[in-house]
Amino acid sequence: MEEKKKPTMKPRQQRKAPLVPKKPQTPQKFNIFWVYAAIIGGIIIASYIFNADTSKEVNYDVFVKEMLQKGDVKKIVAYKSADLARADVYIKEDRLNDPKYSSFKKQGNFAGAESPTMYFTSPSLDIIQKQLAEDQKDMPQKVNLSFKSTESAWGNLLTILLPVILIIVFWIFMMRRMGGGGGGGGQIFNIGKSKAQLFDKESQVNITFNDVAGLEEAKQEVMEIVDFLKNPKKYTNLGGKIPKGALLVGSPGTGKTLLAKAVAGEAQVPFFSMSGSDFVEMFVGVGASRVRDLFKQAKDKAPCIIFIDEVDAIGRARGKNSVMGGNDERENTLNQLLVEMDGFGTDSGIIILAATNRPDVLDSALLRPGRFDRQISIDKPDLLGREQIFKVHLKPIKTAGEVDAKKLSAQTPGFAGAEIANVCNEAALIAARRNKDFVDMQDFQDAIDRVIGGLEKKNKIISPEEKKIVAYHEAGHAIAGWFLEHADPLVKVSIVPRGVAALGYAQYLPKEQFLYTTEQLIDGMCMTMGGRVAEDIIFGKISTGAQNDLERITKLSYAMVTIYGMNKNVGQVSFHDPQNEYNFNKPYSDKTAELIDTEVRDLINDVYAKTKTLLTEKRDGLEKLAQKLLEKEILFQSDLEEILGKRPFETRTTYDEFVNGTGDQKPAAEGLVHDGVGENTDLANESLTKED
Repeated sequence: MEEKKKPTMKPRQQRKAPLVPKKPQTPQKFNIFWVYAAIIGGIIIASYIFNADTSKEVNYDVFVKEMLQKGDVKKIVAYKSADLARADVYIKEDRLNDPKYSSFKKQGNFAGAESPTMYFTSPSLDIIQKQLAEDQKDMPQKVNLSFKSTESAWGNLLTILLPVILIIVFWIFMMRRMGGGGGGGGQIFNIGKSKAQLFDKESQVNITFNDVAGLEEAKQEVMEIVDFLKNPKKYTNLGGKIPKGALLVGSPGTGKTLLAKAVAGEAQVPFFSMSGSDFVEMFVGVGASRVRDLFKQAKDKAPCIIFIDEVDAIGRARGKNSVMGGNDERENTLNQLLVEMDGFGTDSGIIILAATNRPDVLDSALLRPGRFDRQISIDKPDLLGREQIFKVHLKPIKTAGEVDAKKLSAQTPGFAGAEIANVCNEAALIAARRNKDFVDMQDFQDAIDRVIGGLEKKNKIISPEEKKIVAYHEAGHAIAGWFLEHADPLVKVSIVPRGVAALGYAQYLPKEQFLYTTEQLIDGMCMTMGGRVAEDIIFGKISTGAQNDLERITKLSYAMVTIYGMNKNVGQVSFHDPQNEYNFNKPYSDKTAELIDTEVRDLINDVYAKTKTLLTEKRDGLEKLAQKLLEKEILFQSDLEEILGKRPFETRTTYDEFVNGTGDQKPAAEGLVHDGVGENTDLANESLTKED
């Protein structure tokens, strides 16, 4: 048999250990408590030095002849010290200049308290008292002898240091409060440090792009940034440069911060996250200092990403609403941010993400290419986007088989991602309140109602007269919308109180569109005016219930006249001023302002007359619908078809086109509750405000 070869071992000095990358040695942070300890220790040492007892002992007979009998003594204080009794002698201030006292300690010490000049001792306090009484019996003015307990050095020290310690404790507390609190001392010295939260491989975010639904275009933009950080040569080989910054712009609740979290989870690079308000502080220069410190940390960890949420807190346009001669801390912070983003000392490898829902107030220098090269618009999701968002939020919920994300998305036009998440959560809570094992479609319908109109208040006490007014008011909305061609199809009308002040509401399922014609706006205004007109026709008087209706009609009327150029007399002009360029000054004359007011009133009067003519013709249907509302309190589209007949217009809703694919209306008995756009939180149709 062949003998197996034994593995040969290399000498120890020839074997190379595997190369392990050393972790960067971070210098140990200086603890400010050492400074506090040094200050307190110095005070203690100084107090001992200045308060040390340097008074000299004097012979009693010399004391009596040279000081006591000559009237130099101010007072004598006796106390027990060790095994002897000691008497401290205090000499009058005007006699201390005598040469015989030059060898004794003068009055005054570190704390400014009076100290003895000399002392003498005796076996006991009684002997001292008797001796002084005997030696002073012939003196016309006797010196007072007082006694005190045994003198304690620590007691004197505590008396001296207690005020100083209290001042130091108060100072430390104030400095930590002004420095932002938190763990560790010395916050006042770190007040100019960045408050950015760092996410790296050790503290990885678990959110990925798979958790972000309905933002396909925005995801594609930011995924390209992440891809560049992972594969930079793919772009640099072609001569391309990755954008230095990307600004996420969108309405509240659309998912800007969520998208940034997904970037932090996907990018395998350090991710700094902070809010724009973190730069703002009560001290001058702190904001600029924090910006410098943030970019210094980012350069040390480049390539990396910086995310600034709500950047409008520091990015507002300069020169507006500023005090003459004052120092604007926000402008200093913004100037430093502009320099760090694109200045002479700018280094590559740092990508900046920022989010805001107010891009109109941002400074133009901040938005230019080179700083924020891309402005990624994150709008409210469309039908497909809402369906994807519903699918994400329905995953952790135990739903019944009938729950369909496609149907829910069609019933919630105008909902943002945060509102969809709220609907799903409310549906689960409602199902749990009803002791159900699964969340069904009815729970989602009730949740949508809850999000749109508020909490249902069935136990709210309403007088029969008020309830009758509300019934005819809502019936007026329903009749006007049913017989107007361009009005949104009604889905549900209710006289059950909801929310804070809504005694009734009507829900519509408007078609999702971006452009509105004059005819559509006029019909929508007529539908909104239907409640006020119904009160006028039936009761011959009006109530305050149409306040919300009139607000919307007035706002839309002024928009048609002054913004959209839909008035012949005013002309094809628009006075829209979203960025306040006119500085609260009207860009038209007083004569034009008077013309605008006249045209708006004429427009509203025409709408009122048109609506009154329609409801007068359909008064029978108005009466039947109101009585049915008083009986059932809630009516659906199928109930309206029974009372009024089929709607005389072939108008397909977005729901029909997306879900059914036919022109047939979905039976309203299944509770198609619409959206947050065409919603009626009081007594009118909200869709009138979505013309822009």
